[in-house]
Amino acid sequence: MTENCLFCGIVAGTIPSQQIAENDRAIAFMDINPATRGHLLVVPREHSTDLREAAAEDLTAATLLAQSLVSRVMDRLEADGANLLSCIGADAWQSVFHTHLHVIPRYKDDPLKLPWHPTSGDSDSITATAAELR
Repeated sequence: MTENCLFCGIVAGTIPSQQIAENDRAIAFMDINPATRGHLLVVPREHSTDLREAAAEDLTAATLLAQSLVSRVMDRLEADGANLLSCIGADAWQSVFHTHLHVIPRYKDDPLKLPWHPTSGDSDSITATAAELR
């Protein structure tokens, strides 16, 4: 547990939350600033700043828990779909620096709009970038 980490406090039980599910390495609870009805957060019990630092076992446990919750929100809340989101860094909208996954139920006509609007990319640029990443 890291002192002054909101999610470490939730994991420890010193900060109240609406916990929904858990496994041995991760817990899931309701987001208090929900993007849509049923918005959940899944966090590893062990502190890490973001998924770059998280242990593989923690990421596996959190992802498997998120997978089960996607099915749950679609079945129980009649969501039409879901987004699974991990924000890494303040410029990518991370506001709590403890690894976490957002499970965001999506509904036809819900008001949530992400700022990214996919458009066709330049194939030469994509090829050059791929070479940089290999």
